[in-house]
Amino acid sequence: MKSVSLIIVGIRAAVGSRYFNSRGSVQIAGAAALSWQPHRFEGNCSRYGWMVCSNTAVWDQIANDVEVKENFISKEEEEELLKDVQPALNKLKYECDHWDDAIHGYRETEKSRWTEGSKIILQRVRDVAFPPGIPQLSLVHVLDLDKKGFIKPHVDSVKFCGSTISGLCLLSSSVMRLVSENNKADWADLLLQQRSLYILRGRARYEFTHAILKDEDSFFKGEKVPRDRRISVICRNLPVSEKQNLG
Repeated sequence: MKSVSLIIVGIRAAVGSRYFNSRGSVQIAGAAALSWQPHRFEGNCSRYGWMVCSNTAVWDQIANDVEVKENFISKEEEEELLKDVQPALNKLKYECDHWDDAIHGYRETEKSRWTEGSKIILQRVRDVAFPPGIPQLSLVHVLDLDKKGFIKPHVDSVKFCGSTISGLCLLSSSVMRLVSENNKADWADLLLQQRSLYILRGRARYEFTHAILKDEDSFFKGEKVPRDRRISVICRNLPVSEKQNLG
């Protein structure tokens, strides 16, 4: 069997963005304006070991477009957010069928009203994920996955969000898998620790599907990552067409 080389990647970034040409109906946004300091490591590095790729080509494609910030919020801040979202979630039942068949075992809502403590946390997310002056969706998406729930491989619709997706991971760690739309053999796994923040931009957002693995499939570099109930609090920027209309 042909061996597969793995690349452990860490990234530090100063945020920026620009737009590339359209592919079909998708306006692709890249990150050429980013000032990145990528780091490659051989073997395991606990500080920067949150991404593993199938080959160097994948790393070259998405290194500028993926970021995971571990321990982005404290346990107290996580509890603040949970108190804020739980009342709305309690009114909903877990569902098996999503409108685009992307999610199984979930409930979701969108929130515009937050406690002052939560507002401060979300502003930190926005400051890190989006360049100054980029119009953002005012509604924050809250997605609650049951322990047995999972997110199937998909690319978020360009009708509902723009070039950047950023999410806080509450209650449980998980593994997010990115797979190239052009070559299914090209993939990257992201270790999303509880209380971390992930950011997908550019190629990682448009040219790779992303999925949250089932508990039975939840492994990272051969190590089991136990999945429990998981809540993600997701901020997005406006779709390209809406930004143009605003202009």
